[in-house]
Amino acid sequence: MKSGIIAVIGRANAGKSTLVNVLVGEKVAIVSPKPQTTRNAIMGVLTKENYQLVFVDTPGLYRSPNKLTDIMMKATDDASKDVDFILYVHDGHGGLSDADISIMKKYVTGKIPAAIAYTKIDIMPKERIAADVKDLYENGIQVDIFPVSARKGTNIKKLEAFLAEAMPEGEKVIADDIVSDKSEKFMIAEIMREKILLKFDDEVPHGIAVVVNKFERQENGVYDINLDIVCEKANHKSILIGKGGRAVKEVSSFAREAMERFLGAKVFLTTYVRVEEDWRNKMNLIRDLVIL
Repeated sequence: MKSGIIAVIGRANAGKSTLVNVLVGEKVAIVSPKPQTTRNAIMGVLTKENYQLVFVDTPGLYRSPNKLTDIMMKATDDASKDVDFILYVHDGHGGLSDADISIMKKYVTGKIPAAIAYTKIDIMPKERIAADVKDLYENGIQVDIFPVSARKGTNIKKLEAFLAEAMPEGEKVIADDIVSDKSEKFMIAEIMREKILLKFDDEVPHGIAVVVNKFERQENGVYDINLDIVCEKANHKSILIGKGGRAVKEVSSFAREAMERFLGAKVFLTTYVRVEEDWRNKMNLIRDLVIL
């Protein structure tokens, strides 16, 4: 039996969460084309007959002047230190800069075994892949590189087989029936936040948090869920609610459908929008709104 813990690290929007979801075979992390979508280190577990891969999906490497981002970046650094392997995820479609190379060196040239997942190859010129791989090797990044497309499934099985072989011999780290370390309540909040990020694009910045006030399954099997959408400014609240409450009703409907798929049951969802000024710079509010 081979098993181990793999830190999944990379810049914001590199496709880390999408890749982990595909590798695990279930949705364990939300995805959106926005920086800071992943705020917590989230564990996803793939258990097969002869191996177990425990992925730790980390917040994307990103610079933003607030305390929440500082906490997120510390979570990523911490996750990279006490693991069996580092899988660095690079957005091939986004190009390869000197800054990318510098960041990669920090994580893949140390004592911990590492590889690079070069993502989004389905939406980029194929000839660029070889050129980028050559650049990486010439810059001292001499680890295995896997061009992959999580969306198309390209080379995902090859990457999985490589990671399984790279794990140390040992017992399973996590019980067979567990695919994530996060609770259903945590995922319900994340699903709501995902739908907000997808619907509102750049109208509402990333100062959105979701607080689940009530999460109960009734005798008839229906989940009764009450949550708050927290934003940083009054004008953001107006955008989130929309004219006649249309916007919040629409995004809540999308979220409810996703929650029902996740829970495998009907959901009665109630949502409210409230303002907490500059909460991403207030430690007490960060603990209340993000660390679930």
